[in-house]
Amino acid sequence: MIRSLWVAKTGMDVNQANLDVIAHNLANASTVAFKRVKPNFEDLLYQTVRTPGAQTSEQSQSPTGLQFGSGARILGTTRVLNQGALSQTSNGLDVAINGNGFFQINLPTGVIAYTRDGNFTQDNQGQITNMAGYVVAPGITVPAGAESVTIAEFGQVTAKVNGVTQQLGQLQLVNFINAAGLEAIGGNLYVESVASGAPTQGAPGVNGLGVLKQGYVEQSNVSVAEELINMIQSQRGYDVNTRVVRASDEILQRLAQV
Repeated sequence: MIRSLWVAKTGMDVNQANLDVIAHNLANASTVAFKRVKPNFEDLLYQTVRTPGAQTSEQSQSPTGLQFGSGARILGTTRVLNQGALSQTSNGLDVAINGNGFFQINLPTGVIAYTRDGNFTQDNQGQITNMAGYVVAPGITVPAGAESVTIAEFGQVTAKVNGVTQQLGQLQLVNFINAAGLEAIGGNLYVESVASGAPTQGAPGVNGLGVLKQGYVEQSNVSVAEELINMIQSQRGYDVNTRVVRASDEILQRLAQV
């Protein structure tokens, strides 16, 4: 069997995987606080016919050796956590993180999830929630008849009721040693993993955590132009590997005719 057939097959696989990642990034170019993903690839095992430095005669050695590679594979995906642009909204409960950190979200299962999406609202009990209705930790309730809600850059939440300012609570942020290791579960949410490490909680603006910007949300950090360039490169890579398959097939046809 011609080795190039299987090598080209792995090349088609990795370029297809790359296109899948690019498609996901482009689909979320308008998703609030979405973080783009980039794939990581590695080469596969080598067949070593002659090791580098092997004796080629009594007085000489091979300077490079002779090795045949077996292709490539996708090793993993890395979430790029660069901050997206902040966009002003008309919602007083919208909050963007300017800097490092994640909001905490209480899931119905009891698990705490994490998000950069500060597109918040309130439920019929007045609790501040995300757009899926999950309560934002630590659980802050806006009293009925509140004239306005203020979220300070360091996380203090107050409301004005009948002209009197009331303290409602304090928003906390968390960060991780390896935030790129968080497990995405959809809905702009992440959960802790072994790779991310345990969360470190603190007030906004303290110990390297970012500050809050009321009336703003963070946009996706996907660059559509960059993703389109990557898509073209991946398409060309796939095309080239299909040509290798065709070339290998022509060689097999000629061999069969001998």
